[in-house]
Amino acid sequence: MSRLGLLVSMPEELLLKNCRYVVTMVKGVLSNKDVLVSDGRIEAIGERLSKSGTVVDCSNKIVVPGLVNSHTHAATVLLRGYYDAEHHKWLEKIWSVEAELEPKVVYLASKLAMYEMLSSGTTAFVDMYFYPEETARAAVEVGIRAVLGPVFLDRLVSPDEVIRSLDRLVREYGRSPLVTPIVNVHSIYACSQETLLTAKEYSEREGLGIHMHVSETRREVFECKRRHGVFPVEYLNKLGLLTDRTHLVNLGWITSWEIRLVKEGGASVAHCPASNMKLATAGFFPFKEMVRGGVTVGIGTDGPATNNSLDMFREMRTTVLLQRNNYWDAEVRAIDALRAATVNGGRIIGKKVGKVVEGYTADLVVLDALSLRLQPLRRDNVIPALVYSATGADVAMTIVDGRIVYRRDRVAKLRSEVEAISAELNAFMERVTG
Repeated sequence: MSRLGLLVSMPEELLLKNCRYVVTMVKGVLSNKDVLVSDGRIEAIGERLSKSGTVVDCSNKIVVPGLVNSHTHAATVLLRGYYDAEHHKWLEKIWSVEAELEPKVVYLASKLAMYEMLSSGTTAFVDMYFYPEETARAAVEVGIRAVLGPVFLDRLVSPDEVIRSLDRLVREYGRSPLVTPIVNVHSIYACSQETLLTAKEYSEREGLGIHMHVSETRREVFECKRRHGVFPVEYLNKLGLLTDRTHLVNLGWITSWEIRLVKEGGASVAHCPASNMKLATAGFFPFKEMVRGGVTVGIGTDGPATNNSLDMFREMRTTVLLQRNNYWDAEVRAIDALRAATVNGGRIIGKKVGKVVEGYTADLVVLDALSLRLQPLRRDNVIPALVYSATGADVAMTIVDGRIVYRRDRVAKLRSEVEAISAELNAFMERVTG
């Protein structure tokens, strides 16, 4: 267990007492309620509940569902701020460094990213990166929920090697409560049709989800149309890759008719607004059309190498602001972004999380209701305050699977470990980049 996990004991029963506000995502915002957690589940929500375990005074706290980062490359915290350019130019530079990656580096970088995620309210993430066994090991140690797998990417790794890595991951983590294996495909431009069909066959055989970037740039769309005569999502549909196991990312250049294909196939999607803007991919993610069409839409930060932040509160705010700016209207609201980061995130990862209701898994975030950023706070403005004003710095406690895995008041104990990890990552970067 990591030092984060050792900050408190692991109670069989946990009582969040007299919560000032509870954002249920089902029954609105409740006031002055207790939340009882037992065996990793929310057992009861009410008043004056009894307990036999740990009691946390939440009279000045807000309890919300844990946030799900629906797309990231966690270990790219290693590359944070390394190269600042538009997407394709940036990608070439990053791949040159990633060709030198080592398992220990991915392990350390993943752990550093997980500390950041837990400290800012993320309880689960969908990851795409190399050496996923190292990220999985770190996730179990730290106590965060992770959906991950090796990456089909023809330039850097052979399909056979990816299959071997997937086999190992499925054997070791197939029944893990925290780690869920997934088939990662980088993109249609980084994988041949043969590789795409190999990924599809493995997904069908093992019953695993497929996670991939698609329609991220105008160049990608142009090249797909030139080579295959169809647009990217149409191409995936022709190959039989649009199913209820498919999770698509970016989609800034998706067409209106392709949205219908996504819906008909039952695929889910992730919007990564800050990363898309930072990499100058342009286009526009059609949030309203997706949601109105019945598509499950989540929110992702993308990797810290592109976004520079893993703070999902910032990403929710950016989602709403970008949509309103580009639509010229205010139809996308704070609750839409919060739902994407909680309820829909739970659907995307296939777990019973994202709501604070009885029977749901206790992946919860406790925020400081006295934060200066949130004042004046009332029951009727809690959700807008969370989306527009809160940041990860307002998180006081993070709970995953009923266990307290982060407490802000004890984070100073992590400094020496974080400093040591950062020093080792910096030494690697100096060595490989000269």
